[in-house]
Amino acid sequence: MVTYSPEVKAALEANQPVVALETTLIVHGLTAPDNLRVAGEIEDAIRAEGAVPATIGLMAGVPTIGLTRDQLAEMCATPDVPKLSVRDVPIAMALKSHGATTVASTMLLAARAGIRVFATGGLGGVHREASSSFDESADLVTLSREPVAVVCAGCKSILDIGATLERLETLNVPVLGYRTRKFPGFYLNDSGFPLDWQVDTPDQIAETMRHHWALHDTRGGLVIANPLPVAQQLDPALHDRVLADGLAQASAQGLRGKPVSPFLLGHFHAATHGESLRVNIALVLNNARLAARIARAWSEKAVERRA
Repeated sequence: MVTYSPEVKAALEANQPVVALETTLIVHGLTAPDNLRVAGEIEDAIRAEGAVPATIGLMAGVPTIGLTRDQLAEMCATPDVPKLSVRDVPIAMALKSHGATTVASTMLLAARAGIRVFATGGLGGVHREASSSFDESADLVTLSREPVAVVCAGCKSILDIGATLERLETLNVPVLGYRTRKFPGFYLNDSGFPLDWQVDTPDQIAETMRHHWALHDTRGGLVIANPLPVAQQLDPALHDRVLADGLAQASAQGLRGKPVSPFLLGHFHAATHGESLRVNIALVLNNARLAARIARAWSEKAVERRA
């Protein structure tokens, strides 16, 4: 069972542009009262670009496409709301639990709802030392299966970015740099890794989506790498220093696998005195605006195809 907000349901039925949003960023990535404020700003940014936001999560076990502000406030106020990846969604449904969707599970539910564009912050990927820990985000495999274009600021810089790009190539997931040939590094405009393809307009992205799904029988997603402008990125020297210190602390504490990412993200927030949080919010808003423009271009092309 899936439920839709009236706004999202009407938009989908009318083939209007819709942009999916995750809830893990709001419920787990930010603290009150900033989380609800930022959630509203993200949705407002999408509406300002002429699209409808669809924030996705589970309410009492029901996948909900288009959480209302009251529902999101309830989720944020509920202690220990689980973070749901793809494998966790059916369990939370059976247990009638609230749940915050990750990038992977948001892709899954967005695809089931017929939403083709999703805005997030940073993509998950291959973790450092994955050759021994086998730690790889479910985002990558889900991208190879679900027909959703994911607009992101690259993958989180705490990951093994080179290995992540290699995995995306192996999984046949197109990676498009928006007005860049450099893969962004989340907090940074440039991760240091080049990209094969650059697109310069939302229309070009929508055309790529159309051809990709025509060739692959509407299977598999795309990554739209949208770098934060240089003037808004985290200071690269500060970033590198904080990352090196955080990795050293994680190693000293014997952290491996799943706990490493939340530890490093928390370390960034503390060590940069909140500057990393400012950058995080800025890049999510930047991605939301681009995602809305892509959704509009996709919707317009759908109208052209039916004409």
